[in-house]
Amino acid sequence: MTTPNGLLLIDKPQGITSHDVVAKVRRALGERRVGHAGTLDPMATGLLVIGVGPATRLMRFAQGQDKVYTGAVQFGAATDSLDADGVVTATSAVPLLSEAMMTTAAAALTGPQSQIPPMVSALKIGGRRLHELAREGIEVERAPRSIVINSFTLAPTADNVVWEFTVGCSVGTYVRVLLSDLAVGLGTLGHLTALRRERSGDHTAAEALSLDELTAKTDAGDNVLLPPRAFVEHLPTYEATEENLVRLRRGQRLSFDLEGATGDVAVVDGRGHLAGIVHPRDGDFQPDVVLPEVDA
Repeated sequence: MTTPNGLLLIDKPQGITSHDVVAKVRRALGERRVGHAGTLDPMATGLLVIGVGPATRLMRFAQGQDKVYTGAVQFGAATDSLDADGVVTATSAVPLLSEAMMTTAAAALTGPQSQIPPMVSALKIGGRRLHELAREGIEVERAPRSIVINSFTLAPTADNVVWEFTVGCSVGTYVRVLLSDLAVGLGTLGHLTALRRERSGDHTAAEALSLDELTAKTDAGDNVLLPPRAFVEHLPTYEATEENLVRLRRGQRLSFDLEGATGDVAVVDGRGHLAGIVHPRDGDFQPDVVLPEVDA
């Protein structure tokens, strides 16, 4: 029996965790090695990039890619989790908001910046997740992290206190913190009421399968996985000679010329299948990830 191996795009529904999605994928594919890139909170929907089988070793290449989100923010109230799943902790009057005000406020939050992770999050400090400490009423100091907001736009709805948004951001960004900061900049309070991940790197939610579609396709015996190479399409690619393929699979250094290769390089065989990932070292290329050979 062939081991499932590749990339799976799932459109996560609202109300379940990212871990729940992983469990469903494991059952559907009969494979224990399943991991995802970038946790989505239960209230959030949209793209989960999932690695299956040996391809889980490539997850870091998906985790580090920029994201695009859409959603909605409600002004006038703050919650303990900064989103609609939390408890309202404070309220505030909302000024008459305009698109010009929003454009100015969003521009002030665009670009490189530092962001402090929220207490209600899956981030671990001292071996414990912050949301576990928050439930116990414990608040700990969190180190700020460097992020980049690539784009940030807002559009009005029929209700002046509810605005829709689109944000493009770097890995590690908490969108609900960004929206809370936006509200403060506008002289009020606010919290996230809807969130959808539309894009992660080159992959989009429009390409993703729903969980029902996943079940239907696997029951029908259809292949639902993209090849492992789909994780690293953004990397420079080297088509290896047979000699270098042998060296790669033995964990030995490879010697080849590839213009502009200053970081990780995807190594493919003559059929275009991803054989591994290498990185420069002392004039050669050191294997970092070696994948099983694909049957003809």
